[in-house]
Amino acid sequence: MNASHRVAHPIHPFIPATSIEGVAWPAVPGSAAAAVLGILDQLGQTQWWPPELIRQYQFRQLGSLLNHAARNVPFYGARLAAAGFRPGDTLNEATWRRIPVLSRRDVQDNGRSLDSAAVPREHGTAGLISTSGSTGTPISVRRSQLSYLFWQAITLRDHLWHDRDVTAKLAMIRFDPEGHAKPPHGLEMPNWGEPTARFYPTGPTAMLAIASPIDVQIEWLRRHDPAYLQTHPTNLFHLARHCIAHGISLALRGVSTVGEALTPEARAACREAFGAEVTDIYSTREVGYVALQCPGGPHYHVQAEDVFVEILDDAGAPCLPGQIGRVVVTPLHNLATPLIRYHLGDHAEAGAPCPCGRGLPVIARIVGRTRNMLRLRTGQLLYPGYVVSKLVEVPAVIQFQAVQRTIDRIELRLVVRQPLTAEDEAAIRRIVSSSIGADFAVDIATCNAIERSASGKYEEFRSELLE
Repeated sequence: MNASHRVAHPIHPFIPATSIEGVAWPAVPGSAAAAVLGILDQLGQTQWWPPELIRQYQFRQLGSLLNHAARNVPFYGARLAAAGFRPGDTLNEATWRRIPVLSRRDVQDNGRSLDSAAVPREHGTAGLISTSGSTGTPISVRRSQLSYLFWQAITLRDHLWHDRDVTAKLAMIRFDPEGHAKPPHGLEMPNWGEPTARFYPTGPTAMLAIASPIDVQIEWLRRHDPAYLQTHPTNLFHLARHCIAHGISLALRGVSTVGEALTPEARAACREAFGAEVTDIYSTREVGYVALQCPGGPHYHVQAEDVFVEILDDAGAPCLPGQIGRVVVTPLHNLATPLIRYHLGDHAEAGAPCPCGRGLPVIARIVGRTRNMLRLRTGQLLYPGYVVSKLVEVPAVIQFQAVQRTIDRIELRLVVRQPLTAEDEAAIRRIVSSSIGADFAVDIATCNAIERSASGKYEEFRSELLE
């Protein structure tokens, strides 16, 4: 490692759990832990490689993936041959770009024909992973035990990057599919769970269902007094605004968010309310980690050792820094159900090389899902969410959701603390007009609650024309 890339001594050193009685330090991990820690050690080196070297090794692994898919996955045989790839070929950029992008509909319609008929034994067994279908297109893929090892290593990398003290208490306000974390008490666990507690001694975790009312969440947090909080961005935003409005103080060392696009407004509100910075994680169930927030800023580093990420414009060409395009990913190590050039349904802004010195590709920001874009009469698509979020600045508005019903009509669903006055409605219409233009009729409807999706996610804006 170059001197310029040396990392300062961590405030909270990660000391692995030992597997041998009588050995406290240096630890001697068991065989399963040793594999993950071996990957993690390599990640500590490869993050500093120059971008061109990282890409060279990515293409080496992509070639192995395509060789396997061409020979063992029915769906890909003819698809790769048509792009000019034959088993045994050395993969190059031109051949790669001829491979068609894989849509969620492709994955759904072709089912198990995307599965490998012969996963190498060393990759372990494969389990079935299903998405929630929040995009309207639920899918399921098989993921190998080997790909899970990489997921574990990147989880640990995230803790190391952000210097978390894993011996402290963690609170999670997340989707609770099993119903174990119902309010007001939630669920208490002795450690941070998989994979962190497998490798390191950790503090306890408390979990609460994200469907809990905001005031119940805050009372629960005050009772547990955690060092760290993990939740969805929209939930964090409403927690922070409630604390600011009511003068409630919560001392948090750090906050991490998952599952939705994180807005600058949510970052600022968290900083004001809790004195803590947000670190965001970009991941999906079917792929795993896509990118982690850089320790030095709000942008993201692609986890290039495990996933190949392309940000493509409408013509299918790579976006330049500052341009927004669709996110297309290829997991590098999951041979059980290869997803080759898979369109996540997200849009993101390509970023410039990072001043931190890491050669990992940069995503400047995750903009959102395609269905969270507004369609104009001209055919242009834009994301109104960041600006429309100013609706909560109207004192009567607690929560909102905007839905594009037709090409010229927006429905606003509002949860309010008191009936809207004529002045409130005028302010709401001005915000909508400044956000998305004056060409839209706006229907305002109040309701008692706005439900999250089956996976606990919340959409501030949704277009029914793009579903």
